[in-house]
Amino acid sequence: MGKSTGFLEYKREVPKDRASLERIKDWKEFHLELPEAKQQIQGARCMDCGIPYCHSGIMIAGAASGCPIHNLIPEWNDLIYKGLWKEALARLLKTNNFPEFTGRVCPAPCEGSCTVGLNQPQVTIKTNECAIIDRGFKEGWIKPNPPKNRTGKKIAIVGSGPAGLACADELNKAGHSVTVYERENRIGGLLMYGIPNMKLDKIEVVQRRIDFMKAEGIDFLTDIEVGKDLAIETIQSEYDAIVLCGGATKPRDLPVEGRSLDGVYFAIDFLSENTKSLLDSDLKDGKYISAKNKDVIVIGGGDTGTDCVATSIRHGCKNVIQLEIMPKAPLDRAENNPWPQWPKTYKLDYGQEEAQALYGDDPRHYSITTKKIVGNSDGTVKEIHTVEIEWTQDSTGKMIMSEIPGSDKIIAADLVLLAMGFLGPDDQLIDQLGLERDNRSNVKAEVGFYQTSIEKIFTAGDMRRGQSLVVWAINEGRGAARACHEFLMDSHK
Repeated sequence: MGKSTGFLEYKREVPKDRASLERIKDWKEFHLELPEAKQQIQGARCMDCGIPYCHSGIMIAGAASGCPIHNLIPEWNDLIYKGLWKEALARLLKTNNFPEFTGRVCPAPCEGSCTVGLNQPQVTIKTNECAIIDRGFKEGWIKPNPPKNRTGKKIAIVGSGPAGLACADELNKAGHSVTVYERENRIGGLLMYGIPNMKLDKIEVVQRRIDFMKAEGIDFLTDIEVGKDLAIETIQSEYDAIVLCGGATKPRDLPVEGRSLDGVYFAIDFLSENTKSLLDSDLKDGKYISAKNKDVIVIGGGDTGTDCVATSIRHGCKNVIQLEIMPKAPLDRAENNPWPQWPKTYKLDYGQEEAQALYGDDPRHYSITTKKIVGNSDGTVKEIHTVEIEWTQDSTGKMIMSEIPGSDKIIAADLVLLAMGFLGPDDQLIDQLGLERDNRSNVKAEVGFYQTSIEKIFTAGDMRRGQSLVVWAINEGRGAARACHEFLMDSHK
């Protein structure tokens, strides 16, 4: 478990990022790497804690505590400390199909439940993971490994996000013939178009993995929306099983006056169109929503809002403000947020860091709600009207929001981006199939079984559990693959 006294001898050290004012000039990944010797020392900080919560993946107080895919974290920390990188890679790949994705974009619930984090900065689990997989690719240890035998069973996977890819990878390893259908023009789902390039490189990281999966025998078909371009009945007749991994792609709207004005967009449209244009033409085709020379308001304080801030800055916006309805998180854990819960503490993410370097301050404004959006005579947005709010608890513990009198404010805006999360999956295919849903409109299927109300159709990822993390999507894809495999093998008897 690393060096027994390593957490006492060594301090937490993460790789430096490229300087904010330098990296905002391009769309390249901004994380740098630690020298090998320093990364090994970070592995040494993993203590022999006896009961490591870092790979528990349990839900506490509504959030993940530990790794949802149960990465064998203490084991590969120990191996990299000893310089056994190839062995560390083998342990990492045992539980994680795509460490190069999670090592870049996962918020690392594993670190939130790290035992060292009780009274010291936690172990650098996320950067250790990324270092292992990146080393594996550089050294050529990761090679396509198609199955030696095929079962004769055919499976269609609808959606190529992290859940669909993980499911496809597992089913292919089991010897089934897998075809993945994607409605966009590139494979990857939110990995391709939902996350900006500076966080996750589309060619060197995402496409590299897709190419490996193709070499292992998985078929990928793009520009096909099942249920629209291709009848679901055709899929049902041609395949032994179907796994729906379409994600939760219905964005949460803002039902206020002025919502329909030009210049008000969903964040996902802003981000996806930008990445498409970047990959197609390095933004030369102009087929994206530009923030150049505009006052930008981002409504929503999560990761998607941060990505909008960073993207707007790279466009050359005049200014960017991010509005968050919740209050500012404390610097340290609150008494009602103990270890090993996910720490609900303040952090300066990469987009806010860039805004602070450029404009002098964190762009986030807390405890604010938007009352209406006002436009010019030509129908374009010119300002938003907001009011400050306070949160209180009622007798049942429920949080109640109330407006603060006299706190109204008008903020200039040329571009308003709605980054308030997602409500659930698109309806079209679900309605065509007549699938049963849960009370949040997701496709109903029990954890561990993943089978929908139609026998040969399974579901996984955000389409089943609602909007969540990439690592949860991988967990779901792996679980659905296992359930689908058992179903196919039972039916084969």
